[in-house]
Amino acid sequence: MATCLTGVTNNCHGPQSGLIIPSFGMKGNGSASVPRGPVPSRPAPQPHPKDEDTLVQMAEHIPAGTRTPMCAHCNMVIRGPFLVAMGKSWHKEEFNCAHCRTSLADIGFVEEQGCVYCEHCYEDFFAPTCSRCQAKILGEVINALKQTWHVYCFLCACCQQPIRNNTFHLEDGEPYCEQDFYSLFGTGCHGCEFPIEAGDKFLEALGYTWHDTCFVCAVCCTTLEGQTFFSKKDKPLCKKHAHTLKI
Repeated sequence: MATCLTGVTNNCHGPQSGLIIPSFGMKGNGSASVPRGPVPSRPAPQPHPKDEDTLVQMAEHIPAGTRTPMCAHCNMVIRGPFLVAMGKSWHKEEFNCAHCRTSLADIGFVEEQGCVYCEHCYEDFFAPTCSRCQAKILGEVINALKQTWHVYCFLCACCQQPIRNNTFHLEDGEPYCEQDFYSLFGTGCHGCEFPIEAGDKFLEALGYTWHDTCFVCAVCCTTLEGQTFFSKKDKPLCKKHAHTLKI
């Protein structure tokens, strides 16, 4: 025997008839919430490895006699040993930090806006600060939550793996990778079994949560959103198929 379920007043005859008003909502942005799992405690922060893809470079020392290039600093011919950096050649004594004038012949340097700086000056004037460890970032920068992070400092609050440039979601101010977010806080659509994501329109009916487009008659797939519907074996049915024998 089919049970009549409706979001509007409807006269229905049968031993198990009743009125049900599905609860509609929009997931995300402070709207109706969906069932969620327990929030795990966040593991203690771990020291991050050295920057990957570091900006720090080293000049190459070229012995005398191989060629006589022009110096990128003074535009004079270099006779004798010289340095190669950034695709250019330099007198050893003229390859210096643009700010403190420290020789960069044998230490790391960073290029910024066409000039070269020692690591110390680059950190002081150009390098962003990591929001987690407060150290300067000399490699790839992650810009998220209006802050800057080392790659290995911007982590999923659950699995503690770097999120990098992948999609993430916030819960109580903490970032979560997509997989952990839906595992902990998400709910699946009873119709398609895919997660109901932020911004999706959904409804609750028959004790389940559905995408609005997935709440359809189990026989003819006619949408039942906002319509009078019936149920049989926990499956929604339109009025035409309310008493179908096989579903």
